[in-house]
Amino acid sequence: MDSAEEIRNLAAACLANEDKFIVDVLVSSRKGPKKVLVVIDGDKGVTIDDCAEVSRKLSKALDDSELIKDQYLLEVSSPGLDHPLTLNRQFRKNIGRKLKIVTDNMTLEGKLEFVDEDSIRIRRSVGKDELSETIPFSAIKKAFVLISLK
Repeated sequence: MDSAEEIRNLAAACLANEDKFIVDVLVSSRKGPKKVLVVIDGDKGVTIDDCAEVSRKLSKALDDSELIKDQYLLEVSSPGLDHPLTLNRQFRKNIGRKLKIVTDNMTLEGKLEFVDEDSIRIRRSVGKDELSETIPFSAIKKAFVLISLK
């Protein structure tokens, strides 16, 4: 098991309740102190207090485990608008919102209508028509929530 996976397990144990989850764990190997970035999300979002609580608990767990021997910088945050959706749970949370989907051979935008274990369905405008299109998760290279400023 690599260090990012071990940190993911420690971070998951630090979550206060089951509606919160780990999206990503990145460990940099830059010069100086290592940077550990843990991205958390929740079915109803996360607050800065959620991030602070996970940060405190995870910092203690990392120190106790001696998983990282040298100094490190720990950052716990929620996924920003520029962070792609990666987990089925994130897609489910965003049903009803407009997404930008990038596949190998196209980029499309549409309103997320449905999510199951293997695919999503979006409704998009093509000319004057509204089409529903099912896209398997295996075809999605990146997916972002689009913010409407109406």
